[in-house]
Amino acid sequence: MKKTFWYPIVFMALLTAIFTFILAYMNYSTADRVAANEEYELQAKILYVFDIPIEDDSVEAVDELFSEKITLEDDVFVYQEGDSVEGYAFPVAGAGLWGSIVGYVGISEDYETMLGLTFTQQSETPGLGGRIEDEEFLSQFRGLDISESSEEEYVVYSPAPGANVDAIAGATLTSKSVANFMNDDIHEFLQERRGE
Repeated sequence: MKKTFWYPIVFMALLTAIFTFILAYMNYSTADRVAANEEYELQAKILYVFDIPIEDDSVEAVDELFSEKITLEDDVFVYQEGDSVEGYAFPVAGAGLWGSIVGYVGISEDYETMLGLTFTQQSETPGLGGRIEDEEFLSQFRGLDISESSEEEYVVYSPAPGANVDAIAGATLTSKSVANFMNDDIHEFLQERRGE
C-alpha cells in the first residue's frame, strides 16, 4: 500500500523536473535569437514610423539601414539624413481595453508634423481594437499637421470639431484610449523639447 501511494508522486515529480530542465534549456539556448528578433522588429517599426522604405528585409540589411539613419538619445530615436535631423520617434503608452498599449510616434524636426505611428505591444480584441496595427488606421497619422492643434488635442476623431483622423468602428474604447495617451505623451514631449 505504501509503495503504491508514493509511486505516482515520485513519478510526477521526476517528470516535472525533466520537463522543467528541457524548457529551461530551450529558453537559455534561444535567448540570443529571441533578443535579435525583438531588435529586428523594433528597428523595422522605427523605420516605418519615419517612412523609410525597407527594400531588403533581411536582418543584416535592416540593421545597416537603421544604423545609417537612426540614433538613440535618451529613449528618443533621432532620424538623420546626412547631418540634417529629420525627426524624432518617442515612446507612447497607455491602458487599452484589455491591457497596455505601447508604441512610438514620429514627429518632424520642427515639431509641426506627425511623421508616423506604430505599436510594439497591444492585446486588444483581434478584428476590433487589434486593428490599431492595420495600415489603414496607422496611415492616417502620416503627415498629420499638429502645428495648429489646440492645447493637448493633437489626435481628434471624426466627427468632433477639428477632427483629423477616423476612429476604428466597433472599437470605441480602444480608439479613445489611443487618442488620450497619444495626446498626453505628445504634449509632454513637445513641452520638454520646446522648454515650456
